[in-house]
Amino acid sequence: MTKRFVSELIAGSAIDEVFLLAERAMAHKKDGNPFLNVTLSDRTGQVKGVVWDQVERIAAAVAEGDFVHVRAQVGEYRGSLQLVVKDMARVPADQVDAGDFLAATTRDVGKMFGRIKEMTARMQTPHLKALFEAFWADAAFVADYIRAPAAKLMHHAYIGGLLEHTLSMAILSELIAGHYSGVDRDMLLAGVILHDVGKTRELEYTRRIDYTDEGRLLSHIIIGLSMLDEKLKQVPDFPDVQAQLLKHMIVSHHGERAFGSPEPPKTIEAVLLNYIDEMDSRVNSIREYVAQDTSDGSWTPYHRLLERHFYKGPGSSDAG
Repeated sequence: MTKRFVSELIAGSAIDEVFLLAERAMAHKKDGNPFLNVTLSDRTGQVKGVVWDQVERIAAAVAEGDFVHVRAQVGEYRGSLQLVVKDMARVPADQVDAGDFLAATTRDVGKMFGRIKEMTARMQTPHLKALFEAFWADAAFVADYIRAPAAKLMHHAYIGGLLEHTLSMAILSELIAGHYSGVDRDMLLAGVILHDVGKTRELEYTRRIDYTDEGRLLSHIIIGLSMLDEKLKQVPDFPDVQAQLLKHMIVSHHGERAFGSPEPPKTIEAVLLNYIDEMDSRVNSIREYVAQDTSDGSWTPYHRLLERHFYKGPGSSDAG
């Protein structure tokens, strides 16, 4: 049977399909009887659902992160699709195609990683070049680095997203460093490649994209500093000042304390890193938002976080 994805669900239809149980939460109606709110997902998106009947049996049989066989009716609630779940049962992981449940970059991962390695190999600063040789020699790290998403939801939130985001930023950094005089090209590139390195451990991405315990407790900034420290120990006589400047780029790349950076950017390279990161992540998130919009007309629905509609172009109106 051909899988029916979240993006293909239509209100009024019935489904008998396997999804990933991304979230579940028990609640109670006014009469005290329980019901279960669930979020089901696959590589095309997520859909909310509610279980009204056999709640305790179903809740005891499935857990977050399980693949689940769902029988449900597709309806609408407050303008969005919602499943009214009739039954749900756990499905062993070896009986599903994991590729159906995690979105992935459409770009060639090997070529992207090869491009980044080629960039670091051209570095003129010996200690920075040696630092990346230590990172690339760590096979376990590389396996995570080329697979990790860049975020849970906001941008590049798919397998290989971190690598795609990083390479895009690295290309931008070379262009920008060539435009402004006095920029330390190697330091800027190093900061770009390492700014989100902690995402490899902040997020888990085997069945779904979510935060690890370490990620929730520490954040990718703190994890990234720890990972950098581990590799700095493998580079003899790495200059202390340069180590501090590189750590500062990780610490400050969100730009402001209000956005999660312990310190704001205080070097030209750190300032550029912040803007390059913001530009690439913002463009990706907007493109994803526009691409996922199936509404009629030339404009997307209102984007609450960015507080605006986005223009899709005249060809998007009244197609067919």
